[in-house]
Amino acid sequence: MKNKRVDGIYIFSPFLRLFHWIMAAAVLMLFLTGRYIANPFFHGSIGVDPTISVGNLMSMETIRFWHFFWAYVLVASFILRIYGWVMYKGDRLLPKFWTKLYWTGLSEVLQHYLFLKSDHQPYLRNSLARTTYLIWYIVTFVLMATGFAMYGMINPASWTAKFFSPVISLLGNEYNVHVVHNYAAWFFPLFLTFHTYFAYRSDMMHGDGEISSIFSGIKYLPGKPADAEDLK
Repeated sequence: MKNKRVDGIYIFSPFLRLFHWIMAAAVLMLFLTGRYIANPFFHGSIGVDPTISVGNLMSMETIRFWHFFWAYVLVASFILRIYGWVMYKGDRLLPKFWTKLYWTGLSEVLQHYLFLKSDHQPYLRNSLARTTYLIWYIVTFVLMATGFAMYGMINPASWTAKFFSPVISLLGNEYNVHVVHNYAAWFFPLFLTFHTYFAYRSDMMHGDGEISSIFSGIKYLPGKPADAEDLK
């Protein structure tokens, strides 16, 4: 049952909302083009004119161009999001592992999501969501590092290859870089599935504006959120 709504609390800045959608589009396009690069399933190699790999809508040349294009969009958005963390308190709601509230909130929310509790106290952003977003940024950083390390392999004398060479050294060899990059990419469809489900679930069960908040920046909570201090 939905709780009685109170006045809205402005949490997310226009900065966060804008780059949320830009990064979402970038991640989606990177995953789709990346899957094609890993397995170009639209064209076989037997009986196909070799020129189809150049200047064609679904050629590897074209797909790689768009993959790199969206990679740069993601990197730029990632850097600007870090700027947003500095400027806006509502944009940096990441987990505080050192606090009691984090652990009690995590237990409470997990029980609620597992249908062991009918409700939980209101949060600006609950502990589970905070942790998931932190993992999202870590995985995104890993993908960017391994992606540019692979990009540098095209020209070993380039600054990109030299700058990201520690990534190859850390993972042992170039093949391992490919493996980590490809497997890490599968985190995103998994994240998207659960992110969409829990946002919709929260909005439908509590009427807290979880979905609309990414457009308006405002959430509607039935009382003072337990982590309200994070906005002060």
